[in-house]
Amino acid sequence: MSSAQPLSRVRVQRIAEAAVARARLTVVPRIRTSRAPRVPFVTLVSLVLLGGVVGLLMFNTSMQQSAFAATALEARAADLTSREQTLRMQLEVLRDPQNVAVRAQRMGMVPATNPSFLRLADGTVLGVPAVGSPESRFDIRPTAPRKPGVLTPAPIVVEVPARERNRRRDTGRASGQEGVRAGRNGNNVRRPRSNR
Repeated sequence: MSSAQPLSRVRVQRIAEAAVARARLTVVPRIRTSRAPRVPFVTLVSLVLLGGVVGLLMFNTSMQQSAFAATALEARAADLTSREQTLRMQLEVLRDPQNVAVRAQRMGMVPATNPSFLRLADGTVLGVPAVGSPESRFDIRPTAPRKPGVLTPAPIVVEVPARERNRRRDTGRASGQEGVRAGRNGNNVRRPRSNR
């Protein structure tokens, strides 16, 4: 067993020496590496930033143009809606039966005073047809509504005595006589007599 121990020690010693030999640092000659130039990288980053800013500006501009177009279309839609309402009101006025009857009378049409009717089941004529004449025309305009008595009070007449009338007339003539007034430059200017 004594011979086995020195063998194992030798083995361990060899393994340790091999490990130490492997672990020893050796000086490696410096390898010259070529540095990547900075100019292309800076150019690339600048182009990316510039492209982003230009893209953002173009996007903002297109959004503003879209907003202006939408505002213009909304204003046009509002104008067209008000025009449509105006045309509908005019159409309602033109369709009014009273307006149609007035226009028909202006064109010389008269209402039928004695109409006749046709029964579709057997084709017989009911009633005696008569031609309308201008003498049979009647006023189709509605009568004006009566005002209440409160709105049309009786006039109040005030009698002025003759002496008071003459005095007022004389006062009016005296004020219409020639008068003297000062002009712009201080000269006296005669005012012509007014014809009352």
